[in-house]
Amino acid sequence: MRSQTFVALGATLCGVAVILGAFGAHALKDSLDGAGQLENWHTAVRYQVWHGLALILCGALVPRLPLGRAVGICFGVGALLFSGSIYGLALGGPGAILGPITPMGGLLMIVGWALLGSSALRSTDPTPRP
Repeated sequence: MRSQTFVALGATLCGVAVILGAFGAHALKDSLDGAGQLENWHTAVRYQVWHGLALILCGALVPRLPLGRAVGICFGVGALLFSGSIYGLALGGPGAILGPITPMGGLLMIVGWALLGSSALRSTDPTPRP
């Protein structure tokens, strides 16, 4: 994947998170709050935004880090699985199907952060630092 693709995907994740956050806070507030799912919805939005920003960061770092592409893939797929499954659960989707997806997405996000740290330590980028 090209670095611009990660930036575009990250920006899309962030923009959609803003839409879903507003939708949850206004249009769905009563039904989510009544079902005790409003905080879960907010959690999904927060993780989606943070990992959208992380994807944008990956776009800047891909050319400089040995595992940059793997990091971006983990962040993107992880955010979609984690946040997407929580949105589905909050809306009353089948827990037997969506429930196991959430930790898989979370694990991918954790792997992405671990790969980012490892990749940064292994980087041989000759660019001088200030």
